[in-house]
Amino acid sequence: MSVFGDGLDKAVQRAFTRPVPKSAGAQMRYLVKQLKSTRAVARMLRISQRTVERYVKNQIKKPRPDLAARLESEVRKRWQPQIRARARQQAATTGGIVIDTRARIGYTAPVGTTDDARLRHLTVALPPQYAARLFDALEQGAPDQQLQQIAAEGLKEVYFQDGGRRAGSLEEVRFTDVEHVEFDL
Repeated sequence: MSVFGDGLDKAVQRAFTRPVPKSAGAQMRYLVKQLKSTRAVARMLRISQRTVERYVKNQIKKPRPDLAARLESEVRKRWQPQIRARARQQAATTGGIVIDTRARIGYTAPVGTTDDARLRHLTVALPPQYAARLFDALEQGAPDQQLQQIAAEGLKEVYFQDGGRRAGSLEEVRFTDVEHVEFDL
């Protein structure tokens, strides 16, 4: 995934009400329950169906590191879908989303102003429409560049233009050299 995509996903995961299964056997049983067959799980994880069955029966307890990472990732993607949907819906309709970033941020402005990009650490609450756009783009598999652009537009409106009260001639805000980005609902 991407820096922005991972950040959005982590923000939604903080809304989970139950912990994600920890053991490999519990994770495998959860995936088998979700996908309705050991064959589908085996195909998704790129392992044999027999290996999946052995994890389900706790005959194997410790997966290889690469398999453990894939297993964890697939379980997290599917864990508590209603809670995930509710958190996204709330952010997109009423709550908005908070972005905390440390990045080089520059902008396009009229001649005579300093528009050089410089390193900034910003924590800004973006309105619900930007949360909705970010989550919609993420669901459609948008690249990190597009997610950055949506976040930059939100920062332009909320932080740089202060809802239309200043910097009215500001044309475009650009993210470059993102060191850190984190979202919160």
